Order: sequence, then structure tokens, then C-alpha cells
Amino acid sequence: MHHYKTGDISLKQQYKFLTGSVIPRPIAWITSLNESGDIINLAPFSFFSVASNQVPLLSVSILRTDEKSKDTANNILNQKEAVVHIVSRPLTEEMNVTSAPLSPDKSELERTHLHLVDSNTVKVPGIKEALIRFETVLYQYIPIKNESGEIVTDHFLLKVTDFHFDKEVFDSEKDYILADKLDPMARLSGMDYSALGDILSYDRPTN
Repeated sequence: MHHYKTGDISLKQQYKFLTGSVIPRPIAWITSLNESGDIINLAPFSFFSVASNQVPLLSVSILRTDEKSKDTANNILNQKEAVVHIVSRPLTEEMNVTSAPLSPDKSELERTHLHLVDSNTVKVPGIKEALIRFETVLYQYIPIKNESGEIVTDHFLLKVTDFHFDKEVFDSEKDYILADKLDPMARLSGMDYSALGDILSYDRPTN
């Protein structure tokens, strides 16, 4: 096997090794509002997972660029709200468009054909075309620092206040999400994404 000590590799190598190995990663497609509430930001992030089910928490890490927080991170810190969407295959191109590094006074939505829908609890609107979306409020902010004490990543725990499921992807009798109908997209590395493949089922051992 090839072996590398972390202290001997570059930050670029670290990024490539991590993002190329920890795959596939779900994508959090997040809408947020700027401080004045007049610009809606929409951006995808793949350092994303579930943090708890007892408290319904989503975990999102937003990497900084040149030591500067991204607009989504600033918006969540200021407004304490966001809407997180799951990206289905038909929305992949629109999602990719919103990854452009625009200035804070520009909305990525202007580059898309997406439509907004009002939220129930938070001020931030959601994306109508998304089959699953979560209204969230900021539960905990964790600034991640490097060895020099500089913040390099803004890590958020977001508490879900409202769940929204399109009827096509939700079995309301069993409370099941229909993964094949959702057809979620996942992030790989570089420019690559992946669709849902074969679904395998196993009974869990009881002892």
C-alpha cells in the first residue's frame, strides 16, 4: 500500500486524499438570507451528514477560502436559519450552477430556472423543485482551527424545525423515504458526482 504521513503532505494532497476516499458524500443544497434579508444565497456543500436523531440535527462543514467565510456561513451566523435540500438527479445541473463563487450582493438563483416556496417556521424560503427539504435553525457553531489558531472551516449543527417530503418520495403509511424515487446525487472528487446504485438489504444480527 502507499503510505503518507500527514506531516509530509501538502494541504492540497490532504484535500484530494480525503474527498477522493470518503465517497459518496450526500450534498446539502442550502438556501440562506444575507444580513439585510434581501438576497437569497443558494449553494451546495458535501461535507454534510446527520449528527443526531434525538435532537434532529444536521451537520454541515463549510470550508473557508483564503481565510474568508463563504456567504452561506456568514448568512447562517447572522440570521441563525437555513433551508437544507437534498439534490435529486434532475437537479444536478442546476445545483452545479449554484456552486459559482459569486460576490455577496449576487444571488445564485438568478442563474437558474428554480422557483422559491415559503417556509413554515423560518424566514428563509426553500426551493420548490427539491423533493426533500429541511427548515433549520442554528443549534451550534463550531469554528475549526488549524495548528496556528486560524479558523479554516465553519462547522454548523442545524436543528430541523420542519420536514418537507414530496409525495412521490414518501410512504406516509410507513414513514419511509423512497430512495429509488428520490434518486439522490452524491459528491465524489474533482468534477465527479454519482447517482444511487444497487440497493442491498441485510437483516441485522440480534446478538
